[in-house]
Amino acid sequence: MPHTTTRELTYVALFAALIAVGAFVSIPVGVVPFTLQVLFVLLAGMVLGPRLGVLSIAVYLVLGLIVPVYAGGTSGIGVLLGPTGGFLWGFVLAAMLTGALASLRPRSLRLLVAAGITGIAPIYVLGAVWLALQAHITLGAALTGGVVPFVWADVLKAIGAGLIARSLVSLPLGLPWPLQGR
Repeated sequence: MPHTTTRELTYVALFAALIAVGAFVSIPVGVVPFTLQVLFVLLAGMVLGPRLGVLSIAVYLVLGLIVPVYAGGTSGIGVLLGPTGGFLWGFVLAAMLTGALASLRPRSLRLLVAAGITGIAPIYVLGAVWLALQAHITLGAALTGGVVPFVWADVLKAIGAGLIARSLVSLPLGLPWPLQGR
């Protein structure tokens, strides 16, 4: 197992905090609110890579068990196991997938945006299935209420994450993976 440096842990904590801040931008749209969390989840994968990106999501999820950092200022195990919990669990796979794809070469803006758009898929799949099971509705109803209204915004977030990640390349931040120094 690779050694995690203090700088890497700092970036992990920073992205966990950014995801929490993104949750506070919460606009109710039916059962699932519109937030900026997805932007920061995708960015965590792009900037930190799959290992540290997943770690930042794990820190966020654990923090949310005790501190109200989930969407709408909520917290606790009930949120993770409730109707929208699948979307939160999907963040883990999204960061992993986005980070793995963003590390491919050449690391172009097109690749980063494609990685972000691909990373949205596990959020939608886990979120919709979980929502259907927890809310006792059909998968079609879960997709209609919990996915379809967000597709356009999440594609914009993926583009935004790609643009932000690409712009971070030129800054002397000592980013751990995969973009720094390219």
